[in-house]
Amino acid sequence: MNIRLMKTVDSILGRVAVSLLSAPLVPSLSRVIGSILLIRPGGIGDAVLLIPAIRVIRRHYLSAKITVLAERRNASVFRLTPEVDSVLLYDRPRDLVAALAGMYDAVIDTEQWHRLSAVVARLTRAPLLIGFATNKRSHLFTHPIAYSHDDYEADSFLHLLAPLGIEPAPAVGRFLLAPADAEEKGKRLLAPLGGRLFVAIFPGASIPERRWGVDRFRQVAEMLADSGISTVVFGGRNDQDAGEAIVSGGSGLNLAGRTSLAETAAIIDRSALLLSGDSGVLHIAAGLGIPTVSLFGPGIAKKWAPRGEGQIVINRGLSCSPCTRFGSAPPCPVDARCMKEITASEVFSAVTGLMKETLR
Repeated sequence: MNIRLMKTVDSILGRVAVSLLSAPLVPSLSRVIGSILLIRPGGIGDAVLLIPAIRVIRRHYLSAKITVLAERRNASVFRLTPEVDSVLLYDRPRDLVAALAGMYDAVIDTEQWHRLSAVVARLTRAPLLIGFATNKRSHLFTHPIAYSHDDYEADSFLHLLAPLGIEPAPAVGRFLLAPADAEEKGKRLLAPLGGRLFVAIFPGASIPERRWGVDRFRQVAEMLADSGISTVVFGGRNDQDAGEAIVSGGSGLNLAGRTSLAETAAIIDRSALLLSGDSGVLHIAAGLGIPTVSLFGPGIAKKWAPRGEGQIVINRGLSCSPCTRFGSAPPCPVDARCMKEITASEVFSAVTGLMKETLR
């Protein structure tokens, strides 16, 4: 379903449904947890940052069946972790019906703001219902959890586990694994590089204000080529022209539109680092333990930028940014200065400096 249409339906139908449904009874927490449903609509980044919480759940409930109700656009993320037993699609009617009839011991709605996922959680009639208390959706949960824009998003998801008796711990280190078949495809696609060192570049973004610009990425690719470093560009079909422009100087490979999400992860796993704006691919690289240089402006770096060693965040910190809340940004009156004031030369310096640090 179209993302904008889904948000419109949620704002109208979701509000009505939330007001009509009653609050559930609060159960005893002593019950055995044998099956858990995690609801994760939305984009790739949210799905990736949910995986540390899923791994913690698996460590505490070794024999429980873990099901994720995702969307078509982010469902393939859960191929990158072995802890998920099955994935249903939120936007496939038969899967949604299966989720509602699933007889789960606990349902955790990981959506941060929109209401329909909370309605779905409530309609499962699971005895334990957990979700973020960001608006009137909160009364549909047996255990509403506070949400803060000051918390790293992976940590926010870990906070949802408190009703299960799981103490949250910071999400650090590698937590993703590319499937073997994707690894093989990745090797074949990288063959033209002849084993040369390369930097991965993802030029895309979910909203125009987060895009740094094709010309700037091309300048960095050309400077890297002059230093003997190749580049590999990723993206969807709509990024193919951008990818061709970025590698037009013979500086690397354009794989935009040619890889699945798992194959993208497998190739990034072979890179020296990833250069990207605020994107889901950025979180995949960090989850693989790959160094990153990320470009932030509209997005909240404190919440979304990768953490730990080998992660450089370039952010102008203008007075008008960040301006994104719950995945939406207002029209920019200053033509996204927060991104356009980041120069190619400073990005090149950050990339090469980080490579010297991590490859020595």
